[in-house]
Amino acid sequence: MTDDIQASALVSIGELARSTGLAVRTIRFYCDEGILEPRRSPGGHRMFDADSATDRLLLVRRLRALGLGLGSITDVLHGERSIDEVIAAESARLDSEFRSLAWRRASVLAVETAAPTERIERLALLAAAQDSGAVHDCLVRFWQRILAPIPRCNVDSWVCWNVPEPPADPSVDEVVAYAELAALVADPETSAAVRQQLWRQRPELIRDRQGLYVDVGDVMVDVVALMSAGVRPRGGSELDRFVKAHASARGERDSPRFRKRLLIGATDTDHRIDRYWALTEQLLGARITVGPAHNWLYEALAQSTDSAGA
Repeated sequence: MTDDIQASALVSIGELARSTGLAVRTIRFYCDEGILEPRRSPGGHRMFDADSATDRLLLVRRLRALGLGLGSITDVLHGERSIDEVIAAESARLDSEFRSLAWRRASVLAVETAAPTERIERLALLAAAQDSGAVHDCLVRFWQRILAPIPRCNVDSWVCWNVPEPPADPSVDEVVAYAELAALVADPETSAAVRQQLWRQRPELIRDRQGLYVDVGDVMVDVVALMSAGVRPRGGSELDRFVKAHASARGERDSPRFRKRLLIGATDTDHRIDRYWALTEQLLGARITVGPAHNWLYEALAQSTDSAGA
């Protein structure tokens, strides 16, 4: 404030409190926090410009009513952020808080509704998966490790299609399914089984994993289309391209012998893999992921080797 402001334009802290409905101690606090800048009377009392101080305090009061913190409010008053910006930030914070509360609510109900003999086990399962965002990150890292050394930037679309996001408002079944996914990917045996399914027999012989990843990915797109149309596993160009991709990556050619070798140590029917993709389907709905697509190709490959043997 400048010195030429007339005394009639100034009000005491008590008058300001009465006109705004705020407590005197609250106004003092705002002064100490730098939200209000009083001037001093000759007697040392706080004095305020009636109009600007009132407008400022009313804005503070309204923003506080929406739950905004003093840090955000101070930024607005000092011109460092706009009202639109702090409102958008608060909206995002509330969305995150609501998601967290919805997850906790579903978890509590999941424990509450579990059979008495299963309650302790379910409690342990859910307690390890209370940060849904961290669980999602865990699932993403699992697949990044499985697909290594494929660059992460090349597997982003794969992860987006095959890794379910945590439901914003999960049901009891969904929160349990997501927690079980987290437990599965933490199991080293699951990791070993999935690696074997993806890279097949003797992966150390693969010379070009990037090329194999791309070629098999192209095949998967076509297999998903066949599955969507209700086509059962069978021989054909999709299986031939799948086998050729694995053979070429190892410097070999497709042959009956090579096809049988691809089935050696196959983990496609491993119960952990089956459970993982069943849980994923539960969370993603009708979307066909690479899990069922791989199983389609496995059954087609097994049929082709049986026919060759016959």
